[in-house]
Amino acid sequence: MTPLLKAPDTTSATGSPLLRFYRSAIGKKLVTGVTGLALATFVLVHMLGNLLLFLGHQSYNAYAHHLASLGPLLYAIEGVLLVAVLLHGAIGVEIYVGKRRARAEQYQVYRSVGENSYQSLSSRTMIVSGTVLVGFLVAHLATFKFGPYYPTDLNGETVRDLARLVVEVFHKLPYTLGYSMVLGLLGLHLRHGIWSAFQSIGALQAGIRPAAYGISLVLAGAIALGFLVLPWAIYLGWID
Repeated sequence: MTPLLKAPDTTSATGSPLLRFYRSAIGKKLVTGVTGLALATFVLVHMLGNLLLFLGHQSYNAYAHHLASLGPLLYAIEGVLLVAVLLHGAIGVEIYVGKRRARAEQYQVYRSVGENSYQSLSSRTMIVSGTVLVGFLVAHLATFKFGPYYPTDLNGETVRDLARLVVEVFHKLPYTLGYSMVLGLLGLHLRHGIWSAFQSIGALQAGIRPAAYGISLVLAGAIALGFLVLPWAIYLGWID
């Protein structure tokens, strides 16, 4: 009797269950959605914190000092955010490269198929806006988190005068202009990213997709505008 030759089992992927889930299409969508929402939430909170400078240097420095005083908890939050950025970016690049390989020739003109297509400039430029935002994040941290330390008194305690540094930086027109351009890209990224994140985690039913799409536009615009008002208020001398 001739022995039967078994074909190798390709249905079972190698690695741990968690790694197999991450490599799956559903896993990638879910991770992208969860990390995207986490990062969007952080951006919103960060924007609201920035607006405290309109209440004065003391309010802003008190907020910054409160965050710094969290100690290990702050480091843990920053670690989670770093992991979220890395996962979100890695999957985004992987999806982009996969699409490029699957399509040998780029379309000369993008056309939406049917009325329910949600293609937009923001969805087509996610890899560009995301790449710029990562570079901006590094420069932003170097400028503010690891920038000059100016001491000031806050209720009898010596703390960092972060408000002074912010005002000092945004009095420079090149930085304010560059910041504004990057915030425009942030708005584009969030415009598609917020809606897509909810879509990825399965939170959108067909009937509410148009409304969610509109809400993502409003929210992305509000976040970008919220970030932009502070630097220009400083540059124009409304905050000193």
